[in-house]
Amino acid sequence: MRRKIVIAITIIICFLLQSTLFQTLSFSSISPNLLIVVTAAFGFMRGKKEGLFVGFFCGIIMDIFFGSILGFNALVYMIIGYCNGIFKKIFYPEEIKLPIALIAASDIICNLVTYFVQFFSRGKFEFGYYLVHIILPELVYTMILSVVIYFILLKVNQWLEHYEKRSVKKFG
Repeated sequence: MRRKIVIAITIIICFLLQSTLFQTLSFSSISPNLLIVVTAAFGFMRGKKEGLFVGFFCGIIMDIFFGSILGFNALVYMIIGYCNGIFKKIFYPEEIKLPIALIAASDIICNLVTYFVQFFSRGKFEFGYYLVHIILPELVYTMILSVVIYFILLKVNQWLEHYEKRSVKKFG
């Protein structure tokens, strides 16, 4: 229960930071996607099921407040969380390259899916413009912040695992 509450608070804090503080600190109306960082991080730290769970709630909160199609972001984030969960077997907390690469791939995939579903399908074919002015700047901004946020999420996850192991020993 404690894990679910902490994850919900983490999602809410990252959503509020993404939609308020980082909107004012945006460069050319580009802001980082902190919810992708949260989804990817919990996916590869905890596995497919938790990646799916966190992805759904990150996506649905985006859909409720900013989405034009209810459930679109929830589906995309769920798939991203699940796919990152596949890498749990090769995840080591002290290794930074894999998490950063997975977060970068997740951000690119999320933006490409968004482009193809919401823009390309409506006949807007300026992919080069979207790539150079939206996808790549957001990727860079997200990667810079993901290093800091990843370590915070890693510490939160380690604290939760330590707490869960302690309570299993206490009751087991």
